[in-house]
Amino acid sequence: MSKIGVAIIGCGGITLQNHLPGLALCPDVRVAAVCDANPEVLKRARELTKAETASENYQDILRRDDVHAVIVATPNFLHAPIAIAAAQAGKHVFCEKPLAMNFAEGRRMYQAAESARVRHMTAFTYRFVPAMRYFKHLVDGGAVGTPYHFRSCRLQDWGQRSVGWRQVAKLAGSGEIGDMLSHRIDFAHLLFGPMTQVMARTRIFHPVRGGQPSDLEDWVVIVSDFASGATGVLESSKIATGQGESMYSQDHVELNGSEGSLRYDTQRPHEILIAKKEGKSFTRVDIPREFLVWPGSPRDPKQGDPLFVFRYDQNYEFIDAIRNERPCFASFFDGALVQGIIDAALRSEQERKWVDVSNLAGALK
Repeated sequence: MSKIGVAIIGCGGITLQNHLPGLALCPDVRVAAVCDANPEVLKRARELTKAETASENYQDILRRDDVHAVIVATPNFLHAPIAIAAAQAGKHVFCEKPLAMNFAEGRRMYQAAESARVRHMTAFTYRFVPAMRYFKHLVDGGAVGTPYHFRSCRLQDWGQRSVGWRQVAKLAGSGEIGDMLSHRIDFAHLLFGPMTQVMARTRIFHPVRGGQPSDLEDWVVIVSDFASGATGVLESSKIATGQGESMYSQDHVELNGSEGSLRYDTQRPHEILIAKKEGKSFTRVDIPREFLVWPGSPRDPKQGDPLFVFRYDQNYEFIDAIRNERPCFASFFDGALVQGIIDAALRSEQERKWVDVSNLAGALK
């Protein structure tokens, strides 16, 4: 195919902020179709993309021969039916996180995509943060020695504002753990390998948001053990007063090992702090240029807000994987693994006990 026709299913804020600018980086791509259940949102998306086809029914989109790949950016409860149908129709699929409503759904999505031999990708956007890419490089190169601890803290202040469908269990599946902590679970997997057991606590501080019921957690913390012997503590909150919202709020990651430590905060996206065991403090280090942009991406790292523009590289990665017939970086396998941890964390809160997660990868095969 000379140009890859992409359909966007779900045309809300994430699509406009992340996916359209990301697709614009790819000269061999055109937005062939847009789909949304809201007529006004659909109309705006068609005007912005100049897509030839617009429909409120995703099945209409999947029947089109000029659609080779789809981006699924709908509420979570629609991820599995759309992604599975797309794979069965022979379309490559890029799905927003969390991948599914539960591990069983994620497993079906992964197996459907594998059976259809299509490319499949989960939108774990933070894998593309320059500093986090450099983290991975340093850990793999032995910079921290034997890993001891993984620590992440994602703090936002949404107060009692409505978060729309994300505060409704039957639409979202989980609250803060799926919305924000899913990224950090994936990053912990990427750096330290699989977890073996988890213990979690969650809390609904605001059962009413924006005048509407909310039956999903505002705060979560997970304590984990890794197969490597390392430990982890992952916290995420929507009710950390004074911390701000979105990308301008607190997002901290730290790794401790036998030979050193690494620390990163999103407010300084192009630098990290490094400490060696013989030293007494952290030293600030600029991210090398080769880590500022995803390999092959034409994006200029000097253009745009560095807290945001790295997100565009994930779309380049999806298209490049299609072109080169290779696995995507953050596949449905990775998304389903994270979903397994989410399920285990929610079960841990319910049953007040540690939950074994050592066989999640085996259960996906």
